[in-house]
Amino acid sequence: QMQLVESGGGLVQPGGSLRLSCVASGRTWEISTMGWFRQAPGKDRQSVATITWRTAQSSYADSVKGRFTVSRVYAKNTAYLQMNSLKPEDTAVYYCAAKDLGSESYLYWGQGTPVTVSS
Repeated sequence: QMQLVESGGGLVQPGGSLRLSCVASGRTWEISTMGWFRQAPGKDRQSVATITWRTAQSSYADSVKGRFTVSRVYAKNTAYLQMNSLKPEDTAVYYCAAKDLGSESYLYWGQGTPVTVSS
């Protein structure tokens, strides 16, 4: 089993920045990929960014490219999502999730942290 805990959400003005953290515990040696997702009220969950755990290769949704950066500190079992130039449309609950080795799906999810971008 694996547990994920996000933190760092909050209220920020348009143009501002936030950094989300996701700490993994449990069978962390099985992590292959970490992903950040978001879900706005009334909308489907959307993939925001992903990072491969061992090689730190990243990918981004078009809507956040150039503004968001995903990273990880392998030794701390922690992934980050640095969000800059935030827009009102970035308002959502943000979740981190993990795939384990051999899994095609994200099996482990955090509880989510809310981000509100508003003046």
